Amino acid sequence: MEFKQKIHTHYLQMVQDRIDVFKDMISGLTEDSKNDAKGSAGDKHETALSMMHIEQEKLTNKLKEAIAQKAILDKIDPLKTTENIILGSLVKANGIYLYLSVALPKITIDGINVIALSPQSPLGNHLMGNKVGFEFEINGTKYLIQEIS
Repeated sequence: MEFKQKIHTHYLQMVQDRIDVFKDMISGLTEDSKNDAKGSAGDKHETALSMMHIEQEKLTNKLKEAIAQKAILDKIDPLKTTENIILGSLVKANGIYLYLSVALPKITIDGINVIALSPQSPLGNHLMGNKVGFEFEINGTKYLIQEIS
């Protein structure tokens, strides 16, 4: 498997794991609220149900965000290479590997650190559409695009 494919697969699995965790947490809260409804009454019961509902809404929003991230990752073909930087490009700039996809935590693949960033981020926005050799500056840091795959 190619380096870029390994990165893509790792991030897809990371997002899928988050989706699974959020779904489990939401169903756990749903079960808890059903069980709590059977044996409680009064203000404490209403407060507990309200707190569970708020937590469920938070988790549902996080789940929606993770599903949206997975949808973007699903659109990316990790085998595709272009001269210009596009969604799905793996860019080496200043010795740092940047995967233009969605904002996700830094990972290490084959001993190399990779940062996934959104094309809408300030750095991602500067990278999009450019080629090897392009130089730019963000917040006083100069960047040089060294490789695109």
